[in-house]
Amino acid sequence: MSPDVNCTINHNIHWYLFSSVYIIVLLVGVPSNLYSLYHAMGQLKQKNELGVYLINLTVSDLLYLASLPLWLQYFFQDDDWRHREWLCQICGFLLYENIYISIGFLCCISLDRYMAVVHPLRFASLRTMRAAWLASLFIWLKELAVGVVFFHHKEVSPDGTNQSLCFEHYPIQPWEYSINYYRFTVGFLLPLLILSLSYLRVLRAVENSVGMQPEQKARIRQLVSSTILIFLVCFFPYHIFLLVRTLLERDCNFIASIFNYYQLALLLTSLNCVADPALYCLVSEGVRQGLNTALLQPILRGLYCCCYRHHSNGILAKTTTTVSHKVVTEEDSGQPSVKLLTQAIMEVNWLAISEHTHRPPGHMFIELSDVHSDNQDN
Repeated sequence: MSPDVNCTINHNIHWYLFSSVYIIVLLVGVPSNLYSLYHAMGQLKQKNELGVYLINLTVSDLLYLASLPLWLQYFFQDDDWRHREWLCQICGFLLYENIYISIGFLCCISLDRYMAVVHPLRFASLRTMRAAWLASLFIWLKELAVGVVFFHHKEVSPDGTNQSLCFEHYPIQPWEYSINYYRFTVGFLLPLLILSLSYLRVLRAVENSVGMQPEQKARIRQLVSSTILIFLVCFFPYHIFLLVRTLLERDCNFIASIFNYYQLALLLTSLNCVADPALYCLVSEGVRQGLNTALLQPILRGLYCCCYRHHSNGILAKTTTTVSHKVVTEEDSGQPSVKLLTQAIMEVNWLAISEHTHRPPGHMFIELSDVHSDNQDN
């Protein structure tokens, strides 16, 4: 078989499943990542090194999201790339860049939290804005160096039906073996080890903490567990199939037997663009307050107005007061005022919401204080 010709494989999974998921990822990922970027800028203004990692993580996600319209066009055209080859190379690079840059910054965040919680004094010099920017620069340069390899090889190749496939080689080309082994070990396995060990130490420190409230501990456990779960769901299946392909794939029969499973694993990596802002931004106190103000309160206020008008119209139509429309009185500037019980209940709820949104933000794992009186430096 010529190395320039791919196997002829049924790509229906791209038409039905990939296109649907990519559209959902675009609709959800773009606004959520833009909001995440806004939140990360706030962290940056507060001289919080986490803001550096969050900004880089979000930029990586947005760059990948920018390539999805071209991938959607490719799928809708039955996997036939009709643009220039350099555009295919850029889209393919953004796809793989997002995987490994996301992994890199998730790893940086886990290490930063490990140093903040377990060794708040010993590694203070590594938890600075300058150190965060240097670490970010290293991650980007590392992935750009790997991307150069892809730009030195032909990435648009014909299959058996003379369609132009973009960034798809079936079977794997000889030059891809070393790159795939590097991606599996350095790009996935090593960060997974760092992530797991860091968060295990964090959980141990949190459990041994005397001053931390039980609800704070529960939230930290939930966030750490969610981080590991998202990492495994989004990246573990893909790298397992990548390793299997690299070790065993030598002909078209093999790839045809696992093609759909490999593509499903690849599709899971795109969910990372939605999971990142949900995990590291939308669960924080400040962002929840912003979402509550921007979205939840107007919705509740609109529902309240509709319900209030409905009940008011019902009362005007009646000649007697029923049990369901009991009233309460209160003094208002020395004059008694009469309110529906339903209105009074809604106001109590609004007070509860207001009190909840002004609770101190000490429960978030990514916003934990660096000072823990009960954690001694080892």
